[in-house]
Amino acid sequence: MMAEDGRVSILGRMRDVIVRGHEHVYPQEIEHFLYTHPAVQEVQAISRNNCTQVVGVPDERQSEEVCAWIKLKPGFSLSQEDIKNFCKRRLSHYKIPRYVLFVSEFPKTVSGKVQKHVMKEESRKILHL
Repeated sequence: MMAEDGRVSILGRMRDVIVRGHEHVYPQEIEHFLYTHPAVQEVQAISRNNCTQVVGVPDERQSEEVCAWIKLKPGFSLSQEDIKNFCKRRLSHYKIPRYVLFVSEFPKTVSGKVQKHVMKEESRKILHL
């Protein structure tokens, strides 16, 4: 985020940054963009609203790849390609999720916080990485 005086601030936690090749990807940016899709109810990358989640998953070539967890609104149906095509319109190529997982819920603690570490582990298992 850029302040009026020109200073730039990074929003979110540095430990959540996805290092894809030589690029640093900030999950919140992708999550906020995915929320603009009319079918998306929740996304997790790191989202305060617990609707979308984007996490990094291992990749031999890039170090990490972008994986989006998405909860759709009732009555909607999307494919991974639908999400990728939607992202291609406004996001840089390295920010487009390589993997998209559609889920009914996100793993959360008893207090309701999204468990990103559980999501990363589950992503690895589901995607056989």
